[in-house]
Amino acid sequence: MKKQTWFLLAFTLAMVAAAMLAPAVPQPPDYHQFADQRHALGIDHFFDVVSNAAFLLAGISGLVIVLGGRTQFEHASERWPWVVFFVGMVLTAAGSTYYHLDPNNETLFWDRLPMTIAFMGLVSAQIVDRIDVRAGLLLLAPMLAVGIASVMYWIATERLGAGNVLPYALLQAYAVFVLLMMAVLKPSRYTRASDLYFIFGWYVLAKILESFDAQVLAYNHIVSGHTLKHLAAAAASLVVCYTLVRRRLIVATAGPISRAAP
Repeated sequence: MKKQTWFLLAFTLAMVAAAMLAPAVPQPPDYHQFADQRHALGIDHFFDVVSNAAFLLAGISGLVIVLGGRTQFEHASERWPWVVFFVGMVLTAAGSTYYHLDPNNETLFWDRLPMTIAFMGLVSAQIVDRIDVRAGLLLLAPMLAVGIASVMYWIATERLGAGNVLPYALLQAYAVFVLLMMAVLKPSRYTRASDLYFIFGWYVLAKILESFDAQVLAYNHIVSGHTLKHLAAAAASLVVCYTLVRRRLIVATAGPISRAAP
C-alpha cells in the first residue's frame, strides 16, 4: 500500500476518533447575528437573501452543461457525481434563502444540508476523475449518507439541548483535505485539472469574507462580508462550470473500470 494511502487511512481514523471522543461543540448563538440587517422590497436581510441567486445561476448552468452534453465524459456514468454537485447548488440557493429570511438553528439546517450534498458530490467526482471510476461512483451514496447524517445529528443534538456541531465541521474539514490531497498527488484523466486550485481559492476567500462579515460592511458601507461570501462561493461553482466545458480527456481507462462504467 502506498504511503499516501496509509496516511489517508490514518487521517480518516483520527477524524472519526475526534468526532466520537472530543467534547461536544454547540452552535454559537451569535452565529445568526449577521452584520447586514437592512430591509428592502419587503425582504428582511435583503442582500444576504437575494445574493443566493448566484447559487441558483451556478447550479442551473452546471446542470445544463452536464446533462446537455456540453462536457466530455469518458463514461456516461461519470456525470452523476457532477449532477449531485449542481443539484446541491440549486438546493443551496433555496436553503440559504430560507435561512437568511429568519436566521436560527432550525432554518440553518436547511442551509447546511444542501451544501453538504454539493460537497460530497464534488469529492466523489474528483475520486472518479483522479483515482478510480468505479470507486468514485460506489462511494457517492455512502458519502451522501454520511454527510446528511452529520447535519441531522447536529440538529438533533441542538433540539435535545446538547448541541454538537463538531462532527459536521470535521466532515467539512476532512472533505477539503481529501480534495486538496488529490489535487496535489493524483493527476486527473482530464485537462484543466489545475482549475481545482482556483476553486479552492474562491472557497478560501468565501470563508475569509464570512469571518469578517461586519468589518467588510463597516469598510464599504454597501455590502457585507456574508453577502460577498455567497458570491465567492458561487464563483467557485462557476469555475467548475467553465472547467467542465473546456476540459478534454487525456488518459483513458482500460480493462475492468471501462466495462464497469459504460
